[in-house]
Amino acid sequence: MATNFWETKSLNEMTADEWESLCDGCGKCCLHKLEDEDTGEVYYTDIACQLLDLESCRCQDYVHRKQKVADCLRLSPDTVNDIDWLPSTCAYRLLAQGDVLAEWHPLLSGCRDSVHKAGISVKGRVLSETYVHPDEYEERVIQWII
Repeated sequence: MATNFWETKSLNEMTADEWESLCDGCGKCCLHKLEDEDTGEVYYTDIACQLLDLESCRCQDYVHRKQKVADCLRLSPDTVNDIDWLPSTCAYRLLAQGDVLAEWHPLLSGCRDSVHKAGISVKGRVLSETYVHPDEYEERVIQWII
């Protein structure tokens, strides 16, 4: 019986392609977040990075994203445990914690759209930052991300 690479390798042992394939395409990490200065609590908004394709929930210029969006996060095996705002459904977070991938994950379902069909992605629920003034971000806080 063949085993899946994510079941036998640590995050550090994965190839670049294996690492990238863990992204389920939910788009949650591409949403603007606000942090409470007093408590450190992080709140998601329904405002997406200008580079997020709102239909596919994938970056429109992944290779050059850091040049275009200076504060774009580059997730790595070394940083995944330090980013406490990653959603509970995130494959990187799940595997780092020793958990398993969700049944809707594209690596298990074989379908890139399974994350959307399962209602996990931001598809149809967010808007681009190009349409929202930064002063309005606090009004755009959402509660539906877990």
